[in-house]
Amino acid sequence: MPKKDVRRKLRRVTILYWTLLIYIVAALVWWFITLKRQNNEMKDLRIARLSVSVDSLAMPAIYHIHLREIYKEHARNNAKYFGEGSIFLLLICVGAVFVYSSVRRRFYLQQLQQNFMMAVTHELKTPISVIKLNLETMQKYSFDAEKQKKMIWVMLKESSRLNFLTNNILVASELEGGGYTFSKEDLDFSDLLKDCVQDFRSRFPGRLFQPEIQQGVDIKGDALLLQMMINNLLENAVKYSPKETPVSAILKKENGIIQLQIMDEGMGIDEGERKKIFTKFYRIGNEVTRKTQGTGLGLYLCSKIAHDHNADISVTNNKPRGSNFIVTFKI
Repeated sequence: MPKKDVRRKLRRVTILYWTLLIYIVAALVWWFITLKRQNNEMKDLRIARLSVSVDSLAMPAIYHIHLREIYKEHARNNAKYFGEGSIFLLLICVGAVFVYSSVRRRFYLQQLQQNFMMAVTHELKTPISVIKLNLETMQKYSFDAEKQKKMIWVMLKESSRLNFLTNNILVASELEGGGYTFSKEDLDFSDLLKDCVQDFRSRFPGRLFQPEIQQGVDIKGDALLLQMMINNLLENAVKYSPKETPVSAILKKENGIIQLQIMDEGMGIDEGERKKIFTKFYRIGNEVTRKTQGTGLGLYLCSKIAHDHNADISVTNNKPRGSNFIVTFKI
């Protein structure tokens, strides 16, 4: 469903929602006014009957005792109607807020899932098409060794991209469904980061990676998940920064705190988007016009993995420009 149709549908639902809510509140107010009017009429009727049955001049004491009872009951009924009406109004307001937020969240998640499906379709189709085209070309024509080597390198790069995507989807599904067996083992985080940076140097030979890795930083955690978190942060930095700019990977341990920073010199992230980017399926911009690749799972996975390792993840501005993703482990 196009984004315009989703907005139109949401607008119709919102109009219907507010119409029903206004009708219910108006009915509640009318119910209160009607009961209050009836209570006043009952009071006047009882006073009139009292005046007929009891002579106020001959028996003033008895008359005023009954009159006070009539006014007390009238006040009690008003208080009861007001209390019941207030409780009903409060329940209606709480329910209205809950329904409104649930409906809007449903439409929001529907849009995110639609964006995810569009992104996944594109992400799966592109590497498969490239690999298929290269294989068909190699089958049809004869190339020299250097040309074949280059085509094989392209296919390996696309297959790595395909593997990266499928791993993200599978691990995200397993982490949410509780199917992933989380292991905690003693790891050399420094070596793990070095291996990840070296892998990206091989995948992106034209990019400059600047590692600043403190030696002997050990951590207890799941090697596969931590590697996936690092790879997603590096992938994000490569994806959203110009090819001629460096990507920095910094690891240090100070005062019992391990801090990992992945920095790029891209366009940066607006302050209003910084919390949203860790939401599942969320991506900045419009899925139809967006030029960068991705599914909206990478940073969500980073946040989930960091949380599972007793760590906090955040993003700030890099100087002079770009983004700085910071993962702080509390050990």
